[in-house]
Amino acid sequence: MEELLSIGSAALKTIATNEQAKQYLLNNKLLYGILRKAADRYIGGETLEETLKKVIQANNRSMKCSIEYMGENINQASEANAAKDEFLRICTHIASKELNSTVSLDLSHIGLNVSLELCLENLMEICSVASRFGIEVNLSAEGPHQTDNVLGIYKKASELTDVLAVTLQAYLYRTREDFDELKKLPGRIRIVKGAFGTDEGLSMKRGSQLDTVYLGYIGELFEIRHKCSIATHHADIQQEAKKLIDFYHPDKTDYEFESLYGIQEEGLLQLQAEGYMTKLYFVYGKEWYLYLCNRLSEYPLNLFQALADISNSSSL
Repeated sequence: MEELLSIGSAALKTIATNEQAKQYLLNNKLLYGILRKAADRYIGGETLEETLKKVIQANNRSMKCSIEYMGENINQASEANAAKDEFLRICTHIASKELNSTVSLDLSHIGLNVSLELCLENLMEICSVASRFGIEVNLSAEGPHQTDNVLGIYKKASELTDVLAVTLQAYLYRTREDFDELKKLPGRIRIVKGAFGTDEGLSMKRGSQLDTVYLGYIGELFEIRHKCSIATHHADIQQEAKKLIDFYHPDKTDYEFESLYGIQEEGLLQLQAEGYMTKLYFVYGKEWYLYLCNRLSEYPLNLFQALADISNSSSL
């Protein structure tokens, strides 16, 4: 079974990065509509306004949120600037509605592939508005080929603003060195396992070794009272992280258990009921194809749930 799931996961990751398949989907109204029904389980919506309704509901349950406008690998300055403007709109809506929410983004969505200068300029404009309203801005993880540029931009921007947070992928062997450097900076460090395909020798496979490494990073952050996000749906890791919290007693603003909307939310709700700090991560936009494939690749048997979602929506 494990081997079959691994094969299924690899196939879905390959499909996710196939630009031709993505364009075919976007240009086929029937297929787009069908798969959108499966995507609805995992996204806030295609518009900010749809997503804000769900964020408000989560806030009413005393749950912190994060909002991300989906998109990546933009190669045109005009498109990068348009994405930047949308992130500014997110910030102003969070402020005007007094929401308990942060903002998350991919640097490749706001110009990383165009030029480092444009990317930094757009990021600083977003951080300037976010800082005015006290909103944290988190840089999401991207493919391993982008790690140097992402962390380079983060370090430069951190000299100019205090609202930035960054994501590190525990499965990359290089993360040990990156972590030792970034923990010296004040920005929150969000630890994820890592989901991108890598060349041989760059990352460790999922399993007990990775779980131990993941928890090691969390423990080190607690030990030095550094802000962190425990971004995982893995129940065993969540339980072990609870033990670390109970041992180190970090301030409530210094940590958060984070889950993606639509994925094992019951675990997050249980953590919240037990008094731990929690955060629900929402994404929105029309670039949900890659996001849906990635969510399914994490556990290919979710394909059956996707088929059920499509069937149930079609019967309404």
